[in-house]
Amino acid sequence: MSLRRGPVQGQLALARRARRAGPSVSVEGPTDMQDEITQDQITAEKARLRELLKARRDEVPDAAARAASVAAQADDVLALAPARRGEASGPVVSFYMPIGSELDPRPLFQALAARGATGGLPVIEKRGKPLLFRAYQEGDALEEKRWGIREPLSSQPLLEPDILVMPMLAFDDAGWRLGYGGGFYDRTLQVLRAKKTVVAIGLAYDEQRLENVVHADYDEPLDRVLTPSGLKRFQRQGKAKA
Repeated sequence: MSLRRGPVQGQLALARRARRAGPSVSVEGPTDMQDEITQDQITAEKARLRELLKARRDEVPDAAARAASVAAQADDVLALAPARRGEASGPVVSFYMPIGSELDPRPLFQALAARGATGGLPVIEKRGKPLLFRAYQEGDALEEKRWGIREPLSSQPLLEPDILVMPMLAFDDAGWRLGYGGGFYDRTLQVLRAKKTVVAIGLAYDEQRLENVVHADYDEPLDRVLTPSGLKRFQRQGKAKA
């Protein structure tokens, strides 16, 4: 199941030009492509692409087997952990509780915990703010919050992750991630990367790869993408190199 270039992706390619040119740009090309593309249109096209990608992800077969393939790469993930001076414990790894057809990170979490990693889950404080992270280990109580996201109880201690494993709808070969539009992980990575070395890993099926993911100046790139077929590293210029 591959994502072929179609009308939506064609518009997003043009949207990349619009982003570079400013608030709007007149795109030369065939008659039906000579419309002026505005930032609002880019946003609308990204919203339509998200719906398409969710539907495509729903069709991915053998989800449990693929989650197991990801878990088998736990040693490769741990090898990415930044050095923790004066810390005897393993790295703090933040995960997510899967919703819908998101690739399930829990088998990977179990494998990493068995190797000494400390687990954490993201907590949404409020819209427009970075995520917080609270300690979590298998069996801990969770409470369902906004958008059906399950979070640790407020009594759990706050953590600062060394590795973030995050869900997404798509990625490209430059490490750009298409999320759900809230900007939570981008804001979080901006804060964490200003303070320390942190490794951002997107978790996805191989079928979620796109040729290009449109991104803005405030978007934060991934350091790696972990798929059932392997851990992918990126060659790029700019911020947040791993």
